[in-house]
Amino acid sequence: MLALSGIIALVLATQPAAAIGTAVPLGTTASYSVLGGQTVTNTGPSVLNRDVGVSPGTAITGFPPGVALGATHPADAHALQAQSDLTIAYNNAAGQAPDASIAGDLGGQTLAPGVYNASSSIGLTGTVTLDGEGDPNAVFIFQVGSTLTTASASTVALLNDAQACNVFWQIGSSATLGTDTTFVGTIMALTSITANTGATVDGRALARNGAVTLDSNIFTSSACVTAPPTGTSTPTDNPTATPPGDDNGTPPGDDNGTPPGDDDGTPPNGDDDGTPPNGDDNGTPPNGDDDLPPGGSNGTPKTLAVTGPSANVPLLAAACAAILAGIGLIATSIRLPRTKP
Repeated sequence: MLALSGIIALVLATQPAAAIGTAVPLGTTASYSVLGGQTVTNTGPSVLNRDVGVSPGTAITGFPPGVALGATHPADAHALQAQSDLTIAYNNAAGQAPDASIAGDLGGQTLAPGVYNASSSIGLTGTVTLDGEGDPNAVFIFQVGSTLTTASASTVALLNDAQACNVFWQIGSSATLGTDTTFVGTIMALTSITANTGATVDGRALARNGAVTLDSNIFTSSACVTAPPTGTSTPTDNPTATPPGDDNGTPPGDDNGTPPGDDDGTPPNGDDDGTPPNGDDNGTPPNGDDDLPPGGSNGTPKTLAVTGPSANVPLLAAACAAILAGIGLIATSIRLPRTKP
């Protein structure tokens, strides 16, 4: 036994720890497509499906021709709170334990859910695929020490239930999206974010201290589906256990709750007129009185199952009747005269 315990401990000790990330709490920044620290500048017909704001700077320019379908917050209380929440979110993403290190260019790679750490800059040329492995709650966090730069027409692709709402990019400096890049996730940059002509983002561009610069970009927000926790069951309307039989908690038998027997409710092994074996001629159950189902010596049921508030009254009445019948039998036995041998 000791040897087996030692082997198990050794195996467990050699398994790598998994630090799979948790979704970053965005707070009020969740309502934004774009949030800048100093300015937000747009050129061309950009469309933002959420809010746009700036704080502590005050300038938001280029709307129109750009369109923000949400609210505009130029250095107001909402934008101030959003910047505060962005700092919390940024630090949360930066503080999560990494699962793996990344470096250089992410193009051509397929990544599983987890926290990925780069000590310096990261590039993207071509396509990087994020594989949710069938879990819509799968989280991807990228901790980038310096800059993030994508080449023209690069893509962040989602596979197997991965969702844009669960992808987070924590950038230690600035992020630049190349022309016609298709990007996914929430970008949280310490300094600035630039989206070049035609780049699209399913997510957010949130800059803490610098500017967000747009040029004919489309920001969307895909619906976020949350899967229920595994290993849970849905409670039933009637949680109380019922005995084998029908749905109203009557003793085992046919649909009207009669004792086990033929279709007319007669006890097992009885004749067609309902008289049980070893019983009297009026069809009462064996070894019991005239009005109670099979059970103990006084004919009381072996168990009483309560299946709901509506069953309490008849069951209580049956129990009281059984008790009274038992008392009557005892009293009768006491009054009977005993004959001398």
